[in-house]
Amino acid sequence: MINLHDLDGGEGSSSGAVDLAAVVDARRRLANDVHRTPLLTSRQLGAIAGGCVLLKCENLQRTGSFKARGALNAVRSLSAAERARGVTTYSSGNHGQALAWAAALEGVRAVIFMPTTAPRTKVDAARGYGAEVRFAGTTSPERKAAAEHAVATEGFVMVPPFDDPRIVAGQGTCLLEALDEAPAPDVVLVPVGGGGLCAGSALVAAASSPATRVLGIEPRDANAMTRALEAGQVVTIPPPRTIADGLMPLAVGALPFALARRHVAGTVLVDDDEIRAAVAFLATRAKLVVEPSGAVGVAALMSGRVRLDGKTAIVVLSGGNVAPAFLAEVLASGTP
Repeated sequence: MINLHDLDGGEGSSSGAVDLAAVVDARRRLANDVHRTPLLTSRQLGAIAGGCVLLKCENLQRTGSFKARGALNAVRSLSAAERARGVTTYSSGNHGQALAWAAALEGVRAVIFMPTTAPRTKVDAARGYGAEVRFAGTTSPERKAAAEHAVATEGFVMVPPFDDPRIVAGQGTCLLEALDEAPAPDVVLVPVGGGGLCAGSALVAAASSPATRVLGIEPRDANAMTRALEAGQVVTIPPPRTIADGLMPLAVGALPFALARRHVAGTVLVDDDEIRAAVAFLATRAKLVVEPSGAVGVAALMSGRVRLDGKTAIVVLSGGNVAPAFLAEVLASGTP
């Protein structure tokens, strides 16, 4: 369990590859086309966690997740020549459909490499935005290799899901926006997959609200950031098994790791049963549809793995693209 008063502040300056100015530029670039998502209170969750809880509802974002921010920032940063080549990426779903949407908005061709296990809702969404979806294996390295082959043989521009300064800057606009309404939260709980959202959030917090601590939340069996921070370098983990399909990279990105190492106060691991309980709580009590990957911060509070001790937390609900069958199964199992 983590108590807020036990957290130590980080040291060091932000990476030269992306800084607060880049996040501010990204916010301007995205202003007319991404939603300003609400920051909602949850009195019941606050009572459970022992403090004030503010939910940043990126499940209500364009394409159903925060990924729209980074994808559109990246596409709008391309030159005319790069746009003409088209874009590609490798994604378990949310980044893929976000890039498909961003490319369609800008009139750019997009080819998305997804795992064979990608949820049907995410595949259909990417295709619905006009992208071509190609399948490649079940792991991030497999679909990354296929996308890199397409870059080499077909000339596409790669827009990676997290290890890119344009992506990190775009994702950082989520917390920058939340700080308009809650300027100095004590802690921010952020889901961690490849690390782009966590890194962007940590960068913004360090520059705009230095007393705020950012915690990365991971599934217990998909703990690439935890392992990297422990080792002092990016490490590759075995293929994880978790219901949080958006948080399953085998390694975090080098740039997100560099920022996390400087600015993230720590990580917290949650179990799949705790994630299920959080999804059910959000649907039944908060009336919010949130996918497992987006619910891990709430899982950390409900399980008692993070205690607020009377302080204020922003919890990023990173996405709402949950398979209807999964949501029905979770709700049928009973309200937490």
